[in-house]
Parts: sequence; structure tokens; C-alpha cells
Amino acid sequence: MGEREPTTSDNRLPPASRTGNLPAVNSRRGAVIDIGTNSIKLLVGDVSDGLIRPVDERSEQTRLGAGFYETQVLQPVTIQRTASAVAKFVAYARDQDASAIRVIATSAARDAKNPDDLVAAVRRASGLRVEIITGEQEAEWVYRGVTSDERFHRKPLLILDVGGGSTEFILGDHDRHSFRQSFPIGSVRLLEKLRPLDPPSIQDLASCRDWLQKFFHHQVGPAMESTLGAAARQNVSLVGTGGTTTILARMEKKMPNFSREDIESTCFSRAQVLDYMVHLWSLSLIDRRKIPGLPRNRADVILMGVAIYEAVMLHFGFDALHVSTRGLRFGALLDSR
Repeated sequence: MGEREPTTSDNRLPPASRTGNLPAVNSRRGAVIDIGTNSIKLLVGDVSDGLIRPVDERSEQTRLGAGFYETQVLQPVTIQRTASAVAKFVAYARDQDASAIRVIATSAARDAKNPDDLVAAVRRASGLRVEIITGEQEAEWVYRGVTSDERFHRKPLLILDVGGGSTEFILGDHDRHSFRQSFPIGSVRLLEKLRPLDPPSIQDLASCRDWLQKFFHHQVGPAMESTLGAAARQNVSLVGTGGTTTILARMEKKMPNFSREDIESTCFSRAQVLDYMVHLWSLSLIDRRKIPGLPRNRADVILMGVAIYEAVMLHFGFDALHVSTRGLRFGALLDSR
């Protein structure tokens, strides 16, 4: 699915009051805690007839993947920070009367040499078991989550979920996906690999774009071209879910806080995405942290997130990028029993 302030909650809806906010009749209230490479996210929601009514959503950056990609070993400090955040979110979920709480982990955990250290730390802190899901399962849940929005229901879509350690590509139509794959590019992974200067130089941006162009040419393109042909591409909508597109929407509307309705009404042209990329890469970290709508603790990794979306639009010829706030956690909650 950004930076140095691990206790900052940057994607929070106003907590629902317990009074008068019990699950509706014929619905169940559940919770999903998503342990990502960059942040931990919580969704508490009421599920009924395949629909989700969000009750509480929170996000805390713990940067589990910090220092990970050189050694493939999760670090003790980030493991403990992550386990503490999970325990706090479990308490939030129970306070909102969630009857079942699911904890899932994605890219960094599944690629690590020591995932058992994370699993054990979370078990000690919260008493819950961590499910380390495959990239294919992650992609499937992202698709289910995004298409739970009636705007995208029964329409041909290419959905991208840009995370900290990986990006999920899902192509589908009419509730069925024809392609899903997780690729090892993400905002934290790419930032640690390319390490641009502060502020980034023109050459840093050129090198990032060149690296992504080659990655798409050699890995993403060959995997998808047979499914996403030029003719079919004309009718497919590109949908972005996850932190990068949510933040871009907040920047576009100068939103200090999370608002699903305002964020999901946002659509970017390819020219707008390019403009944002060039602008963000021209600024120092200190100056990026002053941008309205861009959380301070996301100001470093936003560079790579927007570059990945620009590369997708350029490679596949998409003219528009639609924003969804739904994705992995919504799909996992729909799949919970």
C-alpha cells in the first residue's frame, strides 16, 4: 500500500459513538486490521447483503518495512511498533462492538525471512493470530472491496493498489476478474532502492521514470498484454485504491482530514498526475510536508507512489485515474465469517 512519525493517525474518520451505534438488525459487525509495509490500517464495518457500512477507520504508520529490503529481515524495533499498533486497534474495534476481528499481513511479512517474529509479537500484544496472505489473495480482496462500490459494480476495470512493498494489478468485469497479480514495486521498496536526493534532482526523477519504464516493459506488460489488449483497453477504467490516490485527492481539494465522499468524487487526468509528480519531485521533504492534504508522515513515499501511477497511465495509455477508498480491508471484511 510514508514517515518518521509512527503514532500519527492520518486517515481517520470520526470515531462512532457506542451509544445508538450498535450493528443494525440482520447485519454483522466485524473488523479487519491490515499490517502493511508502511502502515497499519483498521476498518470496522457492518456487513449486510454484500454491502459494508464503515463504522470506524484508522491508520497509523509503523514503517514495518524500514531497512527491510537489504536484508529481508524485519527489524525488532519496527516489529514491536507494529505489534503495539495492532493491540491498540484491537481495543478500538472491541470498543465499537466488533464481533470478529481479523488481522492480515501483506508484502513485507510474506517476503520476510523472519515472519514468525512478527506473528509472535502480535500474538503477545493482542492475543490474535496474524494471517499472512499471498499476493493473489490480496489482489482478490482488493477487487472485491473496490467493486463493492456501486460506481464500479459490473464495469470493466483495471484496479491498482499501490502499497509500501508491492502493487496489486487486478483486471475484471461484471464481478469477475480475468487477471490478478502482485508485483514487487511499492512506495517504500522503491524509495529504499532508488534513494533520491533531498530535494530530488532532475536526474533522480529521470532515473525513477526510466527504472519504472523498464520494469513495466519487462515484467508488468508481458504479464498483462494478452489480457488487456488495445481494443479492450478503450473501455476499461483505471481505478486507484490505497494511500497514494487518497492523498492526491486530499491535496487536490486541500482536505485536512479524511472524507470518503469528497475523495471518491475525484478523478485525475494523465496530465494532472504528471503535473503532481513533477511538482512533488521538485520540492524538498520539508516543503512537501507543508502541502495541504499531504500528511507529514507520507511526504517521502508520495514521490514513489505518484511515479508508479504515472508509469501505469503512460505504459497502458490511460487518460483518467479514478479514486477509490475501498480495497483490501473491505474485501477481507466481506470474506469474513
